[in-house]
Amino acid sequence: MSETEHLIERKEELFTCDLCNKTFSKKKNFRAHLKIHTNVRNHFCDVCDKAFTNKKNLKAHLLIHSDVKSHVCDVCNKRFARKSVLIEHLRNHTGEKPFFCNVCNKPCGGKSELKNHLRSHTKEKPFSCDICNKRFSVKSNLKPHLLTHTKEKPFVCETCNKGFPRKAGLKYHLLTHLKENEKPFVCHICSKGFGQPSNLRTHLLTHSKEKPHICEKCGKGFSQKSALKYHLLTHKKEKQFTCETCNKSFLDNLDLKQHLLVHRGEKPFICEICGKGFTTKGNLKKHLLTHSGEKPFVCEICNKSFNQNSNLKYHLLTHTGEKSHVCDICSRAFARKSELKVHLLTHTGEKPHVCDICNKAFVQRGSLMRHLLIHTGEKNHVCDICSRAFTQKFELKLHMFTHTGEKPHVCDICSKTFLQKIDLTRHLLTHTREKPFSCEICNKGFSQRGKLKLHLYTHTEEKPFVCEICNKGFSEKRILKKHLLTHTGEKPHVCEICNRRFSEMGSLNNHVCTHFKEKPHVCDICSKAFTLKNELKRHFLSHSGEKPHVCDICNKSFALKSNLTQHMLTHTGHKPYACDICSKKFSRNHALNKHLLTHTGEKPYVCEICNRGFAEKGTLKDHMGTHSKEKSHVCKICSKAYSCLRSLRQHLLLHSGAKNNVCEICSKVFSQFGNLKRHLLTHTNEKPYVCEICYAAFSRRGHLNRHLSTHRKEQPFVCDLCHKRYCLKGSLRKHLLTHTKEKI
Repeated sequence: MSETEHLIERKEELFTCDLCNKTFSKKKNFRAHLKIHTNVRNHFCDVCDKAFTNKKNLKAHLLIHSDVKSHVCDVCNKRFARKSVLIEHLRNHTGEKPFFCNVCNKPCGGKSELKNHLRSHTKEKPFSCDICNKRFSVKSNLKPHLLTHTKEKPFVCETCNKGFPRKAGLKYHLLTHLKENEKPFVCHICSKGFGQPSNLRTHLLTHSKEKPHICEKCGKGFSQKSALKYHLLTHKKEKQFTCETCNKSFLDNLDLKQHLLVHRGEKPFICEICGKGFTTKGNLKKHLLTHSGEKPFVCEICNKSFNQNSNLKYHLLTHTGEKSHVCDICSRAFARKSELKVHLLTHTGEKPHVCDICNKAFVQRGSLMRHLLIHTGEKNHVCDICSRAFTQKFELKLHMFTHTGEKPHVCDICSKTFLQKIDLTRHLLTHTREKPFSCEICNKGFSQRGKLKLHLYTHTEEKPFVCEICNKGFSEKRILKKHLLTHTGEKPHVCEICNRRFSEMGSLNNHVCTHFKEKPHVCDICSKAFTLKNELKRHFLSHSGEKPHVCDICNKSFALKSNLTQHMLTHTGHKPYACDICSKKFSRNHALNKHLLTHTGEKPYVCEICNRGFAEKGTLKDHMGTHSKEKSHVCKICSKAYSCLRSLRQHLLLHSGAKNNVCEICSKVFSQFGNLKRHLLTHTNEKPYVCEICYAAFSRRGHLNRHLSTHRKEQPFVCDLCHKRYCLKGSLRKHLLTHTKEKI
């Protein structure tokens, strides 16, 4: 055989691998391939010591360290070190997926994507965290996970100084600062701008509404073939793939596989920006929009935009008013099937989601997740203005409105604005007078389910909210919160004008009104001005004399329904509002709130002339008369004048001789109920008002206040003639006699 013939024969010879049957024409390539099976890695990187089976792979790896990225994407200008990575990236733009999984036929855009996907079948997780030993199937998922341990955020935004663990996160964030006209990918139909081409493509579907893939059975159209394929399974109506853990059934094997991740707690799709994990790629895609702030789905009716198509669909129902999902028990209708599902649990009382720490149960998983943050104490959402931290993003969002003063939800009837949509919904019921929730015991109607729930406690006298310090029980969580402040002495609400502190927001709001004298609502008849529109409405009734609300028992009529309701309690004797501190009962919630101030010592209404504080607005008004010396309320019988109406009313009882308040012990009668109450203490020898400094006890609060001034050495009563000061008003009166030489 000649040398030429020998070379031709060698050229045709193929080298076959016994392990994987792959063939090679060159012995050199065959030898390099065998190293893959033997895992021999003789070629080392000088920078990071990573080992490779051949020189070619090492060469490609070195480009990562050199920062040379010579391969540029024509669509989005992203740069890559290797051509193969660029080719794989381009498939994201074209949507091409040429590689298929041998197990489930899932299409993949590149070899690396296919390789990562195959690990979901083999359950292989070769990448391990050195700190917590958590394992990952993909190396790119390990990288963001490691940053959760270090809390390192090396990539900082120059505009707002917000830090990110990865460069990709910063890139996404920068899109939020871009104005609409600065975004590179623009819709040719409506000129809306987008930071990424994928979001523009998604948005364009909302314009075209083209659905070329039609279902032969029901005629429904779909924009994608995969969506039609999935829809066809709904006609089978047979869910043959069942979860062995919870017996939930699925139409598709892929859906079952994704569902199983929930039980395993596995979240293979990791966000590169914040490290959050997701069970499906679709959920990760949706999540990414929260970082970019882009909302590609636009409502054609009101131009409101959404980051998810499902949210747009739900929003459209607000225009149509369509509620196709009806409850079989109470006939209440819902726009979403998921809402009906949650509603049905209110009938069954079922709360399937239980907290492992305190065993508290919840109707929805989201509620449980929010509850768990209470145990961890985690507050990741921080306000950039005042640095206050919140457990949930929506809490931060609401808090931001306190800085801007914005109230985005407006009532169409009276133009009143609200911070939250739920507050607007509740407010609308005041216009419709609708009270859909009725008490089964007394048939009383309520506009909100929560109010009915609280009302039921008045029948059962149940107090499920218990103070951990003194074991006292409360019917409402908000009352427990107020009560806890009595232990801590905390006053978290501060007046920005005078820095005065209050334990309750309501007390602060009342106090703030004392700084502003603005009264925009003016009566057309007598020109009297009011701070609130509601106060003006009530005032109008005093001119018309109209009293449309009549008592069925004694025929007494009232201008306001609330006054009739209060009056009815005088017949029944029912006092549903009890003080949690001293158990005293009241017929009205307003009266209870006033009473609570006697325990806290709060006096939100401050006199601008002498800085004296008062618990009630009415008392401040009466006090202001002492400064003006104006006595506009005159007795028609004896012409005696008073600075406040209440004093005149008390005086009139002296003329009428009416003494309706009788002491049951000694039969002594009194014109005022307050005087009877004070008299009763003489029988019981009870002295409920105790001085905290020397523990001296008094039967009246007024006597305690006088006594306290001796400790403080306060002398608020001043003689106008010689400027001498006194602790008590009575002492000043006696002193005045020395000037006038008259008996008062």
